[in-house]
Amino acid sequence: MRTTTSQGRWVPIGLMVAALTGCAMSNTDSPVQTPGQAKASDTEMLEVGAQWLQDKPPIRALNMYLDGFHFYNGHPGAQMEAHHYCSALNEEVFQCVIYDGNTAEAKLMGVEYIISQRLFTQLPAKEKALWHSHAHEVSSGQLVAPGIPQVAETRLMEKLANTYGKTWHTWHTDQDKQLPLGVPQLMMGFTADGQADAQMVRQRDQRLGIDSAEKKKARAEIKPGPVATGADAWQKGNVIQLNDPTGHQHVMPRPATASDENARSQP
Repeated sequence: MRTTTSQGRWVPIGLMVAALTGCAMSNTDSPVQTPGQAKASDTEMLEVGAQWLQDKPPIRALNMYLDGFHFYNGHPGAQMEAHHYCSALNEEVFQCVIYDGNTAEAKLMGVEYIISQRLFTQLPAKEKALWHSHAHEVSSGQLVAPGIPQVAETRLMEKLANTYGKTWHTWHTDQDKQLPLGVPQLMMGFTADGQADAQMVRQRDQRLGIDSAEKKKARAEIKPGPVATGADAWQKGNVIQLNDPTGHQHVMPRPATASDENARSQP
């Protein structure tokens, strides 16, 4: 994490130090295996060389790990865990890449853009329907920052409580797709208790060694403001989703089982 500056960063330096001393989380593997031949020796050598010789500023800027849950817009029963790796462009705009796990073999599922409520209220009405609020994700304890101390996480959640996200998934490994097939799908976040699959949340909590209920208690002092008009449009029947001309099915809920490496929804 970075320090807070006039350009804006995630957290102040005290929280940065706390985060660096926080406990590590358990690994979450991708739920699918990618078809293809194993890496050749020269590919591995090129990777090692690139690791040491190439600078990667955009990648290094992805300094915040968030874990939460999404569902397909228009299909609230099709839910999955999402591992976010984010950077702050300033205090009001963040960008995240989303993976289906937190290991080196994780698949890149999509992207999420996060903006402040001030910026959200300036969007055109039709654009607002693509965005979801984070108020419930924060207050419920479902959105977490694994591995950092509670005080640092609570401060971070204060920053996120009144933000809005636009999320597109491009590789639907939650549907057991081994390749990124079909078109992107718009995702949403939960807005009330009882919407997220309880078993899915329990699986995530057990794997990461956390307790969402305790997170909720720890965030009792976080009081998000009213959700801005236009966000979470699915709740009022305004559902936007891309039809897939390739015929791929993206919304087949599957049972979450105790052996799942990555939590997914009940049917």
